[in-house]
Amino acid sequence: MEHPENDSQYTGLTVNSGVAQPPIVNPYLAKRRRKPMPSVGEMVEGILKGDVTMLSRAVTLVESLAPAHYAIAQEVIEKCLPYSGNSRRIGITGVPGAGKSTSIDVFGLHVLREGGKLAVLAIDPSSERTKGSILGDKTRMEKLSTHPGAFIRPSPSAGSLGGVARKTRESIVLCEAAGYNNIFVETVGVGQSETAVHSMVDFFLLIQIAGAGDELQGIKRGIMEMADGIVINKADGDNVGPAQLAQAQYRSALHLFPPTTSGWMPEVLTYSGYYEIGIAEVWDMIDRYFAFAKKNGYFEEKRRNQARWWMFETIDEQLKNHFYNNPEVEKVLATCEDDVLSLRRSSFAAAAEVLDFYFKNINHELRK
Repeated sequence: MEHPENDSQYTGLTVNSGVAQPPIVNPYLAKRRRKPMPSVGEMVEGILKGDVTMLSRAVTLVESLAPAHYAIAQEVIEKCLPYSGNSRRIGITGVPGAGKSTSIDVFGLHVLREGGKLAVLAIDPSSERTKGSILGDKTRMEKLSTHPGAFIRPSPSAGSLGGVARKTRESIVLCEAAGYNNIFVETVGVGQSETAVHSMVDFFLLIQIAGAGDELQGIKRGIMEMADGIVINKADGDNVGPAQLAQAQYRSALHLFPPTTSGWMPEVLTYSGYYEIGIAEVWDMIDRYFAFAKKNGYFEEKRRNQARWWMFETIDEQLKNHFYNNPEVEKVLATCEDDVLSLRRSSFAAAAEVLDFYFKNINHELRK
């Protein structure tokens, strides 16, 4: 008996069987079908019309590691290239916690109020252990992320040049072809990412904070020499005094450096991203730089040098990929690696053997 309590001895007590449980999966839910990949022509046409969906799909292809996607992405970029180059490319860097995302939010709104369009390429740090990224930059750009004139694309650094490499530069070309005349590139803020960003932007903005310890720790020769403008964030409330002191220290430090290639003297300003104080002044400084660089010809010269630099960077990357993806090299590399780990051979001798095999293998392939 399913329910013994329904027996006659329990007169007056009845227990029902209950309601049948519905299936876990909704039977009325239609299966979602993945949209087919648009053709190169359709993608380029959509990008030139400012279609955000097509732009996003193209950037995804650029970021993909699949060889087939890479080939399509290169074809799209090649067709978009004549329509690029008409934007202000601004790199934004600073130590973690300096307020880069908050500053981009208010800087971007200022640009949009002036009638421009803005694309933000935010580089999110990847875990060295899991290779995963949070990609949460949009949550820190609350106002900008909902604005129709802004395109925000967080990308994982994946350990490549500290987060910025060829893929970001190619994404800039796509965004410019889509009509975005202001491009912000936010760096991870650590490692070699500053060097990579500096090689692809027109103006390099360094965000610093005061009151976080020894201000002289922020005066690092490498990053200071790359900066076209330095801004001290969080200059509000009780922190106004320390921010002004830091401003004076940075100005003094800049006078110790040799003159910049452009002839521009980097300016140091204070502002508050949270309270939106001094935002217009920061952007006025950027306007002055562009007027100065275009007048003396440095703007075009820098872009030509950057294009040449990225050509050689791409060559280096392709050579590296060709080396490590060669099946014969993989076998020799594994053998030499075992010799190094077992201390039968030095690291330098093993590397020389692998490279020697690779170059001989390449020459053999060329003779065929």
